[in-house]
Amino acid sequence: MLRARPIHYTSRVEQWATLLQALGLVRTMDDGDWQEFDAGSGRVAVGRLEHGHPLDGYTIFSVEVGNLEEFARRTEEAGTQAELHEASYGPTVRLPTDDGFEFFAFPARRATDGSWATSSEADAALTVVATWVSPYVGLAANVLRNIGARPRTEHDEAATFTTKNGGILQVTHGADATNGDLAFEYDGDLELLPERLKAVDVEARISEEVLYVANPDAVGGAAPASIAVRKATDSRP
Repeated sequence: MLRARPIHYTSRVEQWATLLQALGLVRTMDDGDWQEFDAGSGRVAVGRLEHGHPLDGYTIFSVEVGNLEEFARRTEEAGTQAELHEASYGPTVRLPTDDGFEFFAFPARRATDGSWATSSEADAALTVVATWVSPYVGLAANVLRNIGARPRTEHDEAATFTTKNGGILQVTHGADATNGDLAFEYDGDLELLPERLKAVDVEARISEEVLYVANPDAVGGAAPASIAVRKATDSRP
């Protein structure tokens, strides 16, 4: 079991909840300061921080897995370091990588019917994209293969992978190893989304088959001005 589940930290949780639900995600967990939203494919977690915190407006690349011990064992056998890690919020698997990046695998929640599926109420055309920026795209891509992600596209500047249980994992080239911005793909009519966003007072515009949605964290901060929702061009996971 493998699913993309980036974590977005923000002091504007309510604005993010409004935006994500207008895009077509469904809130499936609400613990106040920690909320989770299902897309048709993939999941997004939103964690509350105080305004001005260094991670305010920052997205963390992460995944969900069904069994932490089995995931760590298989990843190690494939040739990528994977360490069982006990954090204050519970067990995870830590994955340090050779480009200096590290990310975590978290235990997944089952749906109410016992499956690993995301909510059937979410927009089936919407896919979550988690992004890792690396100076060594090939090296990072090999790590994603070793955790069980399925290659979709790969070249010198970027590589994308689908996951068995939803969402896309993406590596893009950059000078430093770091987390990329939250993004989405849409396998439907992009023209439908601006109206849904406008209905909740979220600004959005379409340019060259990309929907740019106003980022709530950009107000008075260093976060990017918009969140990208790209028209899907390949088969969905």
